[in-house]
Amino acid sequence: MGQAGRIEKERLALHTRASTPFDFHPTTRVIFGEGTLAQLGQRAAELRGNRVLLVTDPGIVRAGLVERALESLQSASLEFCVFDGVGESPTTQHVSAGVAFAKARGNIDCIIGLGGGSAMDCAKGINFILTNGGQMADYRGMGHATKPMLPSIGIPTTAGTGSEAQSYALISDAKTHEKMACGDLKARFKTVILDPSLTESAPRPVVAATGIDAMAHAIESYVCTQRNPISQMFAQKAWRLLSRGFERVLTHPSDSEARSCMTLGAHFAGVAIENAMLGAAHAGANPLTAHFGIVHGVAVGLMLPAVIRFNGETQSACYRGLCANVDALVQKIISLKERADLPSRLRDLDVERDSLPTLAKNATEQWTGAFNPRPVDENDYLFLYESVY
Repeated sequence: MGQAGRIEKERLALHTRASTPFDFHPTTRVIFGEGTLAQLGQRAAELRGNRVLLVTDPGIVRAGLVERALESLQSASLEFCVFDGVGESPTTQHVSAGVAFAKARGNIDCIIGLGGGSAMDCAKGINFILTNGGQMADYRGMGHATKPMLPSIGIPTTAGTGSEAQSYALISDAKTHEKMACGDLKARFKTVILDPSLTESAPRPVVAATGIDAMAHAIESYVCTQRNPISQMFAQKAWRLLSRGFERVLTHPSDSEARSCMTLGAHFAGVAIENAMLGAAHAGANPLTAHFGIVHGVAVGLMLPAVIRFNGETQSACYRGLCANVDALVQKIISLKERADLPSRLRDLDVERDSLPTLAKNATEQWTGAFNPRPVDENDYLFLYESVY
């Protein structure tokens, strides 16, 4: 193809992207900047919160971040109670415990999720059941909450999940370990506080796992079949911020500029997901977490380079705008993973080879794989697992 042909092809591709229909429905106030946690009490009061439930985990308590949040609530003369029973990956059991805790305190009128994606997802889950009753499985999918939900505030302490930007709560069934995506626009946080200083206390392994997860969010949402001009705008900016700040924040966690890049990048990636979807890297990662307890971000990082290569065989044009070409993007991810000391082989994580067919079958049952830019079936997932074994 000559230069003129390439230019025309690019023009048509751009036209197709620009004319893609979308429905952008922003409803969240986002406050960004160092020290903005101090505004929490004021923002909760603006939401008419008088008796606040703060949902978090023990690590956030130990890091002193809950104390900082409570000082702000106290300064606004608000009543509050703290549920810190969230686990590393929120389950229906954690949600039930949080609901019981809230009911015992009575008259909760505002919910705050302070922590990583687990705390924020659990806060959303508690909101579902506290206001609408039933159990989490009743809200699987989108838009099943028939009653109003409590106003809520999301405050991420890691730069990773982007949960604060999304209307979905990812809650695992405590018995089957299956992840359920429970979404409703009413579950969105009314206010989000992005304070980069809160991420400074995160341990390096957490920074590594959440950071690679955020980059996967940016990349997969950029190329998924639900992509549109809004989602790609946020995803592209997220990728640029995250790829710029990741290595620096690993070696210099007190670097405020690097932390700001990661915090804002992770949020933008979350906005991209909210307005698009993910792909096969996340579909392949979920069974690894369910069957072998591999941390979600680590599992996503394992699958991401292989999925990009797989997609690039037929859909390389999708990645244009993120990197010069697919190979360059894969090498960039591999390089960043190496700097973060993240694993690259399943065998290094005690995954048995004879489990790969089961993992492949389970991967086909994950909702995100249906939005991968290249169709992927059980044999494809088996190939992907084999390639990273």
